Amino acid sequence: MTRGRGIRRSAALAVALGLGLSGSLVAGPAGAEEKEGPTVRWGACPEDVAAEAAPVVLECGTVPVPKDYADPGGDRIELMISRLASTNPDKRRGTLMLNPGGPGGSGLSQPAFLANRGIPSEVLDTYDVIGMDTRGIGRSSPVACGFTPEGPYFANIPPYAVDDAAVTARAKVVKEVAEQCARRDKDGVLPHLTTANTARDLDRIRAALGEEKTSFLGYSYGTALGAAYASMFPGRSDRIVLDSNIGDTHLDRDGMRRYALGVEQTFPDFARWAAARHDSYGLGRTPAEVRRTYFTLAERLDEKPVDGFDGNVLRQLTFGYLFKEVQYAKLAQHWQALKSGDTASVRAAGVGGEAADTPPSLDNQLSVFLAVSCNDIAWPTSVDTYRKGVAEDRARYPMFGAATANIMPCAYWPYPPAEKPVAIDDEGPRNILLVQNLRDVPTPHVGGKLLRKKFADRSRLVSVDDSGHGVYVYGDNPCALNTTTRYLVDGKMPRKDTFCRAG
Repeated sequence: MTRGRGIRRSAALAVALGLGLSGSLVAGPAGAEEKEGPTVRWGACPEDVAAEAAPVVLECGTVPVPKDYADPGGDRIELMISRLASTNPDKRRGTLMLNPGGPGGSGLSQPAFLANRGIPSEVLDTYDVIGMDTRGIGRSSPVACGFTPEGPYFANIPPYAVDDAAVTARAKVVKEVAEQCARRDKDGVLPHLTTANTARDLDRIRAALGEEKTSFLGYSYGTALGAAYASMFPGRSDRIVLDSNIGDTHLDRDGMRRYALGVEQTFPDFARWAAARHDSYGLGRTPAEVRRTYFTLAERLDEKPVDGFDGNVLRQLTFGYLFKEVQYAKLAQHWQALKSGDTASVRAAGVGGEAADTPPSLDNQLSVFLAVSCNDIAWPTSVDTYRKGVAEDRARYPMFGAATANIMPCAYWPYPPAEKPVAIDDEGPRNILLVQNLRDVPTPHVGGKLLRKKFADRSRLVSVDDSGHGVYVYGDNPCALNTTTRYLVDGKMPRKDTFCRAG
């Protein structure tokens, strides 16, 4: 495939998802048990964070934590956090920590993002809202494997494998990627990027803020982090909201393969939308015709790319644009341009975007995604295992299964997991509200059901008849908004699992 503008856009989309995300683990002597510790000195945030947050004004500060919790007296790394402080001391309850997903998503500006998007003011009165760059990300001892949009590894999601040979060829690429990450890990941070260590970091931050407990709101991979924190430190967890759940305390191969299930479940919403607009976009008069257009166009682009865009780019673009209905029109425009087979039309539609569409933090985000995903749990190492999985999922989930089942650098990761994945603790307080759309590409509804079963009576599940990634504040379902706000502000957990109708 000719790499260029299309690859940059595909990479930007894949990074955005985080996609987009641990036997029983005891925090141990290095696990945030100190009675005395640093306090946060607040000051101005970096200029780019402040600009992104505007007009909301955030404060920023740093918290030192052990690089290796097995060696608490050894090297430290600094984590940068942000704060949107409550201005109503009579209503303030404590802190609400945030995580936007990933692993690999920067969260410093997230308090402002939610405020600017319209999170209820009662929530902002109730909490000091805390954003952060978790270890390895952004301004918190960032790691970088040296990835570029033009290189062979430019997205978190593997390329669609059209046959067995494609899996074998990809294995050579990802083996070099794993070795490249190890070569560039000069400071020895990479093997310590785990969900368990990040949960320990959350508890260090809690202590530095002078709080006995902390509340937490996490999206996508952030649900794995929140589930780990609530399991490792149940007595220090206050009100926990996990939105768009991946189904456990870590992302493993099964979780990655569920992305393809999410595509199959979400695509019909786009297909109905496009069919109703056939006279404008020409993608099919019925949802079934729109689906056929997808396969026909992908196969044609596999054989004959247009301006460097092949079937893999089409599949990756579709995956990314299914995240929200507001993106459907742009996806339809891109399909229409690629369907024309005309280079000028493709460029006029901006299918690939410009270089500015690629986040400058692409390398960092991809590197953290790999490190956390590969460090949390051992992945299969046999190429035959991936070939078999690709064949299975190509038949089971034909739209995207041969991508998400494809081999990843985790198969060759040079650092074996230092500990077992965090085990869900179902014996703590009933304080975990799970929120999940019925149709969601990277985190299909089954993820919420899996975590509900694991947390048992500690949790309640709010299922929302909606499509897209992210529910609370990110969506506009009134039932989901009201239910979650009531819990965060008043602590009113639903007495039973709740179904929110489309609204």
